[in-house]
Amino acid sequence: MAGIASPTNRRNFLLTSGAAVAGTGAAFALPGQRRGGAPEPGALPAAAAPAPSPARRGAGRAAPYGLTTLDTTARLAGSGGYRRLTSGPGWPLVVRGDLAAARSGRQDRRTALACFVQLTDLHVADVQSPLRTEFLRAGSTGSWRAQEALSVAGAVSLVEQVNALGGGPHTGRPPAFVMSTGDNIDNHSMIELEWFLTLMSGGRITPNTGDPAAYEGVQNCGLPLYWHPDQPLRDQDKRRGLPEIPGFLDAAIRPVTSPGLRIPWYSTPGNHDDLPGGCLAPADPVLGEYIVGARKLFAIPDTDVAAFAKVLDTGDDPKSTVFKEILSHNAARARTVTADERRRLVTPHDYLRAHLNPAFAGAGPAGHGYTENHLDGERMYYSFPVADGVVGISIDTTYRSGHFEGSLGTEQLRWLETTLAAHSSRHYDADGRLVRNPGADDAHLLVFSHHHSPSMTRRPDAARTDEVRHDGAEVIALLSRFPNVVAWINGHSHINHITPHAHPTPARSFWEVNTASHVDYPQHARLLELVDNHDGTVSLFATLVESAAPHRTDLNDLSAVGLAALYRELAYNTPGLATGLPSGAVHEAMAGTAADRNVELVLRRE
Repeated sequence: MAGIASPTNRRNFLLTSGAAVAGTGAAFALPGQRRGGAPEPGALPAAAAPAPSPARRGAGRAAPYGLTTLDTTARLAGSGGYRRLTSGPGWPLVVRGDLAAARSGRQDRRTALACFVQLTDLHVADVQSPLRTEFLRAGSTGSWRAQEALSVAGAVSLVEQVNALGGGPHTGRPPAFVMSTGDNIDNHSMIELEWFLTLMSGGRITPNTGDPAAYEGVQNCGLPLYWHPDQPLRDQDKRRGLPEIPGFLDAAIRPVTSPGLRIPWYSTPGNHDDLPGGCLAPADPVLGEYIVGARKLFAIPDTDVAAFAKVLDTGDDPKSTVFKEILSHNAARARTVTADERRRLVTPHDYLRAHLNPAFAGAGPAGHGYTENHLDGERMYYSFPVADGVVGISIDTTYRSGHFEGSLGTEQLRWLETTLAAHSSRHYDADGRLVRNPGADDAHLLVFSHHHSPSMTRRPDAARTDEVRHDGAEVIALLSRFPNVVAWINGHSHINHITPHAHPTPARSFWEVNTASHVDYPQHARLLELVDNHDGTVSLFATLVESAAPHRTDLNDLSAVGLAALYRELAYNTPGLATGLPSGAVHEAMAGTAADRNVELVLRRE
């Protein structure tokens, strides 16, 4: 079909249904290749070397329930169209000395400064929503996920694993908080937001909308375009090996109880939190009416799929206009479903007010980073104490008018500069001149966002027409002016990738830690530990974490635990569909090289 065959276009289709872009102009960075095509200096960087897993581990459980991927990792076994999971060996620690030499004896000198967990791209999804775009799968098999109906069960299992972590593997210090770096929900709806907040804070979730007694989504619609787990229909996924699992859909909409995180958690917005489909205009009345209504499209003509693909990289108006035209002239194709007001689109005020709701307080803090002062919805960014001498800064990188890419407005960029300066007794101005600020409380600085630097552009934002937007390169330039910055920690790409941002003045260098999603393979979170090596350097240990679900699945086990295990196994079987690339290459690209997984990131400090 014309216009949708290339990997780039397949990548664009993914953006409408939850997956994000690894970088501009490429679906995935293949092994041995950076975003944008520049070669890596090898599978392990020249300054990186594997090291034995050090010092102290938290109290672990026996495999396959290792607490981190240092212990064990899920691996595909066998061959064929659908492969089962098994437990494999853990991934070793790799020491990254790209930005500073890793000096001997530091293990004996170091002291722990902070320990916390990053979750990202959970994409908690109402898979029966009329506003979802599963029908784009007609042009790209990766535009819909077989595992999507199990996003709640899978995320609950991740919360359980975070609660079980105990002390960090390198410091023994227990995690003090969790930061979720955006795309917490999938389609910008109130019911998804309530599920996410309940997941994080604890409580009962019924992942079902519309008919309270039945599933009304694409997986029982009779179209071979989608996997029908409950039926013998020879759909395209069963032809590639996906199993028939009677009772799957009934189990998928049953209530699940989350224990909630036992430690405080913070929230950063992503494009799917702010925008329908992660890329459409959020305040559009037509979309707002459609999502709560009683009609849903399950398939559209190939010409319409191609038409939407053509405008995906444009600004908000053409994209939303074409999407509404597709809904309109395919109205006769739509099927009747049960209307549900709980699906309504979330305004920025709704989003913030829900975080501030005492019903979702969980382990705190109140508002999870947001305060009453944020309720105008225009400033969804803040700073917070991480530990003594360590400060976190959460920034909002979304385009409010409708686009999957990110940026910062001038007002927020200036706020970021002011906040960095407030915790830096010395920094550099834009011309490279040293600036001293004796009144600043020097702190190690950690910056959090949803978008990573390659996915941030200078595209105008129609929702903020009076404000210039700033891209990833400008954020990197700003952060490099402040020697106290340790790392920029983000998501969006659905890929594990760690980038050293080197500067000719070594103390002005910092790390960018980009973490894969929990909806797609490899379903990782990161445990991060910051230490002072007492030799002029600090180290940030980044350790990947899987959910608590067992690696081995039982297709007859449709309990919450069984569904969480199946959620992972389905995700491991489908990433090749997203790009048209060989599945092995896609797996390696998304999980990252050894230097992107379990690492010690060394950084010079003056």
